[in-house]
Amino acid sequence: MNRTFLVILGAFLTIAFSLSGLVLIPNWQFQEHKPVVNPRDGSQYPAPYYGLALQGRDVYVDQGCAYCHTQQVRPKGYGGDIRRNWGNRRTVARDYMYEYPILLGTMRTGPDLANIGARQPARDWHYLHLFNPQITSAGSVMPRYQYLFRTVKAGEMVPAGAIPLPAAFHSEGTHIIPTARGEQLVEYLRAQNRTFPLPEAKQ
Repeated sequence: MNRTFLVILGAFLTIAFSLSGLVLIPNWQFQEHKPVVNPRDGSQYPAPYYGLALQGRDVYVDQGCAYCHTQQVRPKGYGGDIRRNWGNRRTVARDYMYEYPILLGTMRTGPDLANIGARQPARDWHYLHLFNPQITSAGSVMPRYQYLFRTVKAGEMVPAGAIPLPAAFHSEGTHIIPTARGEQLVEYLRAQNRTFPLPEAKQ
């Protein structure tokens, strides 16, 4: 009888300590986190997604990008993320204030994307990369997302904003035009910029 009581007590204490350490204490620690104001222009970091970037987050999720890409830069001494120029500092809890769910990812078949908007700010780079990753990243194993675009071939009316494809990757004079979902995904990727210096992220 006494052993039964001790087993029940032990199970209760194990659950209570786990709940405290994994849920209650972190919630208490992070409840005071607020955006940091940039003294140069009054902007806040982090800022919530809006417009096309917010819609692009859904495209990122439903295309399964998180299966091959992470969004977390490890600190120095825990891998080569900073050396690879995936970020200029480690990511911290405040970086994910407006993320739900947080798309940390689990595998790095491709490079980390926590700061892809800072590394590659040009829209055309992203459009070409999504259409055919070999154009921008020779040897990439990333699949093509050509269904996020429509093509316009030589001799057809080429609308403003169409992106020309290199002749080596398509017939000469071919342009690509992103669909609405393609635009949304690229705006989400361009919004990935976690380079703002946070006090708790000092190396």
